[in-house]
Amino acid sequence: MTTNRITAAFERLKAARTPGFIAYITAGDPDLPATARLVHTLEAAGVDILELGIPFSDPLADGATIQAAAGRAIASGTTVAGVLDLVRTVRSTSNMPIVLFTYLNPVYVYGFERFHAEAAAAGADGLLILDLPPDEAARNSELMQTHGLLSIRLIAPTTPPERVALIARSAEGFIYYVSREGVTGEQSSLSTGIAEQVALIKSSTPLPVAVGFGISTPEQAAEVALASDAVVVGSAIVRRIADASGVPDPCEAVRAFVEPIAEAIHRTPLHT
Repeated sequence: MTTNRITAAFERLKAARTPGFIAYITAGDPDLPATARLVHTLEAAGVDILELGIPFSDPLADGATIQAAAGRAIASGTTVAGVLDLVRTVRSTSNMPIVLFTYLNPVYVYGFERFHAEAAAAGADGLLILDLPPDEAARNSELMQTHGLLSIRLIAPTTPPERVALIARSAEGFIYYVSREGVTGEQSSLSTGIAEQVALIKSSTPLPVAVGFGISTPEQAAEVALASDAVVVGSAIVRRIADASGVPDPCEAVRAFVEPIAEAIHRTPLHT
């Protein structure tokens, strides 16, 4: 049986004794052809795993930056089917793990079984549905037919210890620890207690723990890397894409921003 690309990436990172770099972008921002070029730029700049957001009209967990990106993507004509076509196109030339980052509604409208089957066939490796708790997913058999897509789970600072254990038991691939309350967005300082929360999560699962929400500089990324298995950067990258909207291709601006973050993460020794 072929090892899932997410699992293989974390095995490679562990062998190299370095944390991983997970980047988020919104598919279709500014359009799907540009997103394909951005994906390859991110991989060349040192990103280990890609979170690819499916644009949604009501992204309640996201701040203004990603909300605006979703709006631009929808305005450019991006659909769920278009995102899956994008994954298929990227997969023809790249082996970077791809986690589809979405809300339940687009999956529900597309059809659970159809979405999972087509996403897996296109070359996606994992699925993170922000507003689907694991206990709710367990009550719906159609949500359990994942066709090999790993179910990535979120844990928040406010999650009680007993629920941390419940979520961790149902997770696959890695745990995404949301390091602050509220919505996505760049922050001038990191949350406190990240190391303690990561340790709590690790007491319930052997899975890697990735930490995100608010990380936007190489210094912040390096600090988070000291306490985690991977660092997630999203809004800061999405903002650079938006800021470069007046140029023919945002790739150069994104590369210049991402490379120093990747270097800061990868030169940090893995803590576990």
